[in-house]
Amino acid sequence: MNPYIAAFICVCGIAGLFYLDRDRSLRPSKALWLPTIYLWVVGSRAASSWFSGSASDSVNSQLDSSPIDTMVYAGLLLAMVAVLSSRWREVSRLLSRNWPILTYLLFCVVSVTWSEHPGIAFKRWVKSLDDLTMVLIVVTDSQPVDALKRLVSRIGFVLLPLSLLFIKYFPLLGRGYSPDGMLMNTGVTTNKNVLGVVLLVVSLGTFWKTVTLWRSKATPDRKRHLWAQGVLLAFGLVLLKMTDSATSLVCFVIGSGFILLANRRAVRMRPARIHLLCIGIVLVAGLILLLGVGGSVAQALGRTSSLSGRTQIWAAVIPAAPNAFVGAGYESFWMSSNVEIFQHNMIGWWHPENLNEAHNGYIEVYLNLGWIGLALIGCILVSGYKRAIAAFKRNPSVGALMLAYVIISPVYAITEAGFRSPDPMWIFLLLAIISSTAITAGFGWETIPSQSRERVPRQISRRREVSAWALQDRSLPQKF
Repeated sequence: MNPYIAAFICVCGIAGLFYLDRDRSLRPSKALWLPTIYLWVVGSRAASSWFSGSASDSVNSQLDSSPIDTMVYAGLLLAMVAVLSSRWREVSRLLSRNWPILTYLLFCVVSVTWSEHPGIAFKRWVKSLDDLTMVLIVVTDSQPVDALKRLVSRIGFVLLPLSLLFIKYFPLLGRGYSPDGMLMNTGVTTNKNVLGVVLLVVSLGTFWKTVTLWRSKATPDRKRHLWAQGVLLAFGLVLLKMTDSATSLVCFVIGSGFILLANRRAVRMRPARIHLLCIGIVLVAGLILLLGVGGSVAQALGRTSSLSGRTQIWAAVIPAAPNAFVGAGYESFWMSSNVEIFQHNMIGWWHPENLNEAHNGYIEVYLNLGWIGLALIGCILVSGYKRAIAAFKRNPSVGALMLAYVIISPVYAITEAGFRSPDPMWIFLLLAIISSTAITAGFGWETIPSQSRERVPRQISRRREVSAWALQDRSLPQKF
């Protein structure tokens, strides 16, 4: 097929998916387009690379700053801050309840002072604030559950079909080569692992939406929405296979399996059992990757027992950390002089010019922020788990998705830098934690049904409370 005809069909298909998934009864804020645009950028490639036709991930390119990328991220940050200024009451109450995240961000900005390139490190820290502001816009929406559903669909309807189009018909855009010379499918991104994590977070959210629709037989236009979500999920599964990102595939299987098990009556009626399910999943996945059994499993996934060379990277990069307690400074290790030590320790085709991460979220945090940074990440994960458990007990349907994102994050970080901004896994971890906080906050306002929201006086509607998360999901009885 002619590539341009395929492109036309793809655009029509994207428009058709949006049309199938339409719901005029849902009216999330127009500000939701800001997080959507941000995730379109994060989930594809830098704005400057679209204009130049190429992108570089080398260490040397980390010292460069594209004016186009700076303008895009700064513009989105300013716009999102302007939106949140009108929601400051809800935002302040949410932030005060998520002190581990704020403490981590504060330590990150303090660590800029001992970075070898403090100016670049500070710019990266400011850029990372886009993650938090994006999450807050979704969570403080007047219809937060509907906003989350629409956000996942908007991301998937655009990025997934375009990725398949690029791989099949525009290989110069959709394919590339790994450092060892192997052909890889990258889609709208510049790396197969980046495409893999985009597919992971979108497909997991789509799977949850599909399960929710399947069980909610009274949902208006249910069949039409099921078709849209089913097609999107099919795109995700096909691309996960084509991308050959084993970590994302395993995490999707874990997350989707958890959602199915968590929604069983035996678990929903006794939420305490969810602890055993979560702990079992994390322990089994971690032991498979870290102990000797990881070799056979890795080979079954098409990987070597060294996890595609990752164990060699970890052995070489850990001794190169400049300071065990505080690290090299926020996002500073890979542009520091200590990379030369790593190059000396590394033997093989992996070299600093091919690498800008340790392919392990915990080691990546250790290199940049030391043991203190690791302790703060641990606090975020523990507090996030507790909040997600509390959210599940109050709203099992939405809480199951939040828990799924929380439990796959530490698993994903075993072989990828999952705690790094602007990684989609890190963004959706923040989204899950802050959303869980909102579900259990109990600010005192109950949900106004979506169908009647347009009849609510504007001055009352603006006084929305984030406790709407606890009751808004249509698969559960709503209180009036």
